[in-house]
Amino acid sequence: MPVEIKFCGLTRPEDAARAAELGARYVGVILAEGPRLLTPPRARDVLGGSHGPLRVAVVGHGEPAALAAQATAVGAEIVQLHGDPTAADVGAVRRHFGGRIWAVVRIGDAGLPPGTAALFDSAHAVVLDARVTGRMGGSGVRFDWDAVANALIPLRGRAALVLAGGLTPDNIVEALDRLGPDVVDVSSGVEASPGVKDPERMRRFAHAVSTWQSPPRAR
Repeated sequence: MPVEIKFCGLTRPEDAARAAELGARYVGVILAEGPRLLTPPRARDVLGGSHGPLRVAVVGHGEPAALAAQATAVGAEIVQLHGDPTAADVGAVRRHFGGRIWAVVRIGDAGLPPGTAALFDSAHAVVLDARVTGRMGGSGVRFDWDAVANALIPLRGRAALVLAGGLTPDNIVEALDRLGPDVVDVSSGVEASPGVKDPERMRRFAHAVSTWQSPPRAR
């Protein structure tokens, strides 16, 4: 299966439209803390610029019903839970949201944190991102891909693996070679400034992903 692309942290309808033109499977808006934070009405307008990709609402801490209501308000088919969610959190949001649920796992020096396997069993997808003090996401920092590669092997196939954290047009092929994710999630790595995407960097990123070929497996 080809690797799917998610352009996230969108703040302008024209960037969402460009993501669709480049073949992105997902487009994302931020309803949690950070420089790309949007109000639900503005997020809905931004997502309205794209036709075709599935819409992802990135949310932070809060009551499950309120998080689900945020995602519904922007017309999202997917709610992405930041804030170190547990499998119980995923289940609680599912009771209020009829779409897909993605759970974010932030990776620090210790590798995969406890509870990661449970998230692969409860969420539709697990997003691996870098743990950066004082930042929930969108930091542009990559984690050590090799440090988690072996631990991910027995988890593959339970839920989609989404790779985020510091991806750029220049390192995406290396990332694909190392971890072979189902989806790659890029935000700051294709920006001219926070929230403003660079068309050429978006194009280069999409081209690198679409032309990537999985390395042959050792016999």
